[in-house]
Amino acid sequence: MKTKVGVLVMSYGTPESLDQVEAYYTHIRRGHAPSPEQLKELRDRYEAIAGGVFPLRQNTDRQVQSLQATLNRENRNPDIEFVCYQGLKHAKPFIEDGVEAMVQDGIRTAVGVILAPHYSVMSVGTYIKRAQAKAQELGLSISFVESYHLHPKLIKTLTERVNAKLALFEEVGAKRDEVRVLFSAHSLPERILAMGDPYVDQLMATSQAVADKAGITNWQFTWQSAGRTAEPWLGPDILDTMHSLKEEQVEYVLAAPVGFVSDHLEVLYDLDIEAQALAKELDMRFQRIDSLNSDPLYMETLSDVIIDQWKKG
Repeated sequence: MKTKVGVLVMSYGTPESLDQVEAYYTHIRRGHAPSPEQLKELRDRYEAIAGGVFPLRQNTDRQVQSLQATLNRENRNPDIEFVCYQGLKHAKPFIEDGVEAMVQDGIRTAVGVILAPHYSVMSVGTYIKRAQAKAQELGLSISFVESYHLHPKLIKTLTERVNAKLALFEEVGAKRDEVRVLFSAHSLPERILAMGDPYVDQLMATSQAVADKAGITNWQFTWQSAGRTAEPWLGPDILDTMHSLKEEQVEYVLAAPVGFVSDHLEVLYDLDIEAQALAKELDMRFQRIDSLNSDPLYMETLSDVIIDQWKKG
């Protein structure tokens, strides 16, 4: 009999249908229902991406399945079997549901990992806090991968994606060094800077590593998808950055959202629809690198860090 090690694969979550958007949005707002205007805006965004199809949930399901297969292929211990469980921040199965499912299946030892390479106490930290609380309540021993932003396989696959799109620019007559590469990630409130949070530094380190490996110098970092709250968020936003690039007479822009690993709303709407529309307005050629989704090198990245964390306990 093999010993089963649980893997709690955590991500933000998404509604499975338009009917679930209101409950999802209410959960994000900590139980406060959105206004009719706010709800309509979010529903409209989902409808705009492939007619309301919800690719994030499908992508996450495939990632969990692919990760489990990768873990058990890469694991060199014949007495261990890794079993992956999903835990979502704002949709079912919630993080707590994933922990409970492991315990019900008789699993006693687990590793938690978040589908986000960069640590912030306000993002990854909140996932870990919720999972740890439920695990302690149920007597499950669980440790966590906090970040993996410089894993060589992650940098390699991101670099390959950047190079692939730069090659497409070259096919239409642009010189490689004429393309401005905009690395980006989800903005967070500015107060993380005063907290000494590693989020910004880790994102800059990933961007620099990809730029170095791709041999590009014409790049900068920008932010996207900031929340609409009274406090200031990290900026500038990518749309503001694009306006600035127009003033610099930049004609070619490649978006590289290294803070995201899946095709979901912040990629499929904020970049593919909103930023793309602005690019046309500004007479720019705009592309985005392909998302990692279930890319084998990304799955191997996760497998490596999970196995390492399990060995450390």
